[in-house]
Amino acid sequence: MQKPPNARVQDKRAQEARAQNARSQDRRAQDGRAQDIRAKDTRAKIVQAASKLFYAEGIGRVSMDAVAENAGVTKRTLYYHFDSKDDLVAAYLDARDQPNLTQMAGWFAAAEGGADAKVAAIFAALAKSARHPKWKGCGFLRTTAELAALPGHPAVKIGARHKAAFATWLAGELQTAGFDAPTALARQILLLLDGAFSASLVHRDASWFEEAGAAAGALVRAHPRQPSPSAVS
Repeated sequence: MQKPPNARVQDKRAQEARAQNARSQDRRAQDGRAQDIRAKDTRAKIVQAASKLFYAEGIGRVSMDAVAENAGVTKRTLYYHFDSKDDLVAAYLDARDQPNLTQMAGWFAAAEGGADAKVAAIFAALAKSARHPKWKGCGFLRTTAELAALPGHPAVKIGARHKAAFATWLAGELQTAGFDAPTALARQILLLLDGAFSASLVHRDASWFEEAGAAAGALVRAHPRQPSPSAVS
């Protein structure tokens, strides 16, 4: 039985309305995704500008006005993405965290020889970086020093997390290489590394990294290894 003409017209209108509604929802979803992408791009641009300024000049000497100007955004946009300068400083260190760890792991993996040579290779690569005129030391150590009176600052926590992550990663590599007490050895190497960062910056002399690398290599060579299964049995 066919529907009356009026009913068919109503059905057609309902179908068209549903289709129009679906198209509107699709457009809103696409617009939302585009806005999210633009927001992420803007945030990344702000962090990039802040990173260059904070690393070059220190966090205390850089104003939010300077960050906004270098990022090419208004202060209103800057504060839309970051509630405060503290949040932006934390984002600056957070953005450096994984890239720095990945770079050091890459230097370690690419070096030929045993664990001593691989550890020394990290120091050698940093010595090369320290000879660049724009090198200003370790951003994590410098920022933590500027915030020494604020141990609960989010950036200080990120700096501590970064150093702990490096020690944890290195301990894993040393354990795989068969060293006894790898966590203690990794922490000793990190002490040499951070000392080299500080001394190289204070003296403006990259050879401190090379001396510390030689000491780290010797430390690794002298460190006891885990007994082999055959020796235990």
